[in-house]
Amino acid sequence: MYTPKKNGSNAGTKWSIIHAAFGLARRVPTRWFRSGEAPFSRVDRQLVLLSSLHQYAVLSCDKLDHDSLVSFYQQISFPAAAPLNWSSDTDCCQWEGIACTSDDGHRRRVTHLWLPERGLYGTITPFLANLSFISHLNLSNNHFLGPFPLTVFHSLHHLQALDLSSNQFNGSIDAVYLRGALNLVTFNVSNNSFTGPIPPSICRRSPFLEILDFSMNKFSGQIVHELGGCSNLKVFRASLNSLSGCLPPDLYGLRTLTEVSLSNNHFSGPIASNITLLSNLKILELHVNELSGELPRGIGLLSNLEQLQIHTNSLNGTLPHSLVNGSNLKTLLLRNNHFGGEISVLDFSKLQRLQVVDFGNNSFVGNIPGSLCSCKALTAVRLAYNKLVGEIPPCMASLTSLRHLSFSDNYLSNVVGALKILRHCENLEVLFMSRCFKDERVPDDNDLLHQTGFQNLHILTMGGCELHGEIPSWIAKLRKLIVLNLSYNKISGPIPTWLGDMPSLFVLNLTQNFLFGNLPREIGHLQGLIADNASLDLSSLALPFLFNTLQYNRLFNVARGLKLGNNNLSGNIPEELGSLKLLQLLDLNNNKFNGHIPDKLSRLVNLERLDLSSNNLSGEIPKSLSGLHFLSSFSVANNDLEGEIPRGGQFETFSATSFAGNPKLCGYLAKRSCSVSPQTDTRPFQEEEEEDQEISWYGLPLGLGYSVGLVALSISVLFSSCWRL
Repeated sequence: MYTPKKNGSNAGTKWSIIHAAFGLARRVPTRWFRSGEAPFSRVDRQLVLLSSLHQYAVLSCDKLDHDSLVSFYQQISFPAAAPLNWSSDTDCCQWEGIACTSDDGHRRRVTHLWLPERGLYGTITPFLANLSFISHLNLSNNHFLGPFPLTVFHSLHHLQALDLSSNQFNGSIDAVYLRGALNLVTFNVSNNSFTGPIPPSICRRSPFLEILDFSMNKFSGQIVHELGGCSNLKVFRASLNSLSGCLPPDLYGLRTLTEVSLSNNHFSGPIASNITLLSNLKILELHVNELSGELPRGIGLLSNLEQLQIHTNSLNGTLPHSLVNGSNLKTLLLRNNHFGGEISVLDFSKLQRLQVVDFGNNSFVGNIPGSLCSCKALTAVRLAYNKLVGEIPPCMASLTSLRHLSFSDNYLSNVVGALKILRHCENLEVLFMSRCFKDERVPDDNDLLHQTGFQNLHILTMGGCELHGEIPSWIAKLRKLIVLNLSYNKISGPIPTWLGDMPSLFVLNLTQNFLFGNLPREIGHLQGLIADNASLDLSSLALPFLFNTLQYNRLFNVARGLKLGNNNLSGNIPEELGSLKLLQLLDLNNNKFNGHIPDKLSRLVNLERLDLSSNNLSGEIPKSLSGLHFLSSFSVANNDLEGEIPRGGQFETFSATSFAGNPKLCGYLAKRSCSVSPQTDTRPFQEEEEEDQEISWYGLPLGLGYSVGLVALSISVLFSSCWRL
């Protein structure tokens, strides 16, 4: 704990001064010695050290600065395991995160207060305004809260860099907020809870600004047309706010801009054609807004552009031919718009640096452009949800860097040919090919004889194609497969036992097929549903994908499930399924299962949805199922179950429809009395029913689980359309 001395602190012995100066030189971060950021302009480390030795021999921290820092210290707290090393026994210029210089040879003034990622809590003292020589203030990635005192900046004429990002500051930033910060170059308040409009006069008061970052706050309203005053502005970010109106027109006149990031707001109207004047622009992010109109015809004039993200708007028209002239383009995301026309007329061969291209959910027609094969750096391609026809171009076999490929929901043909081509893409991890290849045959082992490809494949979807045949055994060779979706086809035959030996599989969707026979007990051996596997926690995917309408950026977060409903499966439900303790969704509805519900299903402690409806199950509902505390959806409707419906736990939240169609069930939801001897209960049944109504059993929402809040934490932003695997 800091205990300031009444008369401040002076320098000690000669050797302690030298030791302190060496310590200061060691603690000055390397990044402070970059051009324009060093506390001492145009000097190297040796000169800083010599200067420090001299200053420590004759000078100490200015008392006003010292007292301001003490006031700051007294309003914060920090983790006990990582205390802030500020001590009254040392000069404040030696404190952690503090750097000083002399103003006129008589005093040492604080120039840097640099404490990012220190786990600090508290509010900001207005006495920071007394640090009138400070040039760099960085309190990012801490837990500061409340409003930032407006008066702090009135006297900070030397301030060049301000970083308050990733805290919990709130309140507005009005026109006088930066009144004294005339030399400000970097201003970053991202990832807080600031409200109100973007300060309209910020460029007029700080004309030297190069970086403005307002992203991830609660700013609203329109951006006032005063950005033109920031003639040196290079980076302008205001994503993830509630800003509206047109894109600010004076933005297009800032020729120095290299990045414009305004995504996830409510901007509307067109993208003006004079955006092509921003010749230095490298990043343009306007996605998830309400922009309309066509893409400017001269967009290709932005020759330095590396990232163009304009997905999830209402843009329309055909793609301009100039688009493929941007030879530096790496990321091109156009999904979720109303673009149309033939993309095969565009020559992508100039885009040799292109890595990610997303044309999904538009209205493109014609064939898949073969010129995409010239883009050897491609790692991700999405063409899904368009009106493309024809076959997969054979040249796609040369895309050896490709990791993610999605062409679901088109009118493509020749599934056998597609797989023979794509097996040469040796790094392919994600392959979506659902709702294509209508009414073709499932590629079998004869088609893919000696199949050695797809060894890195994690997701394979061929759902909704109406494919016929049996589940082929070549899938057993895909040892890294995590998700297999063959739903909504015409696949017949038994479920193969080798599926239970797939070492990584934790999502199996075989819904709506013609499968018959028993559910193999070996399915209860799926290791991906038994034990967490750290190797499955893969790096972020090249493109996010949607599963059950939820967006995922990591495969590890996908809900683990077995979906086998709407088939002709029969026999008993294997009790071995109870070993799949990581299972979150089990759907066996609309089959011909008989026998009892296994009591061992109560071991599925992570289960959130259980559907056993429309089978021939008999016996009682195991009371142990009431111990499944995450269960939010449950149905055993339309079976031949009997006995009392369990009570307690999540069963208190299910409605009568979960148990309908079982005339032998009794209890409070079945509206039938169970056998009760007259000695223990002589009340008529109607009285019992009325009592249940009084405690509102029927007023509870269907499937409301305790885990709803927890489940919501694992998902990201929704696409504007519902993409199915």
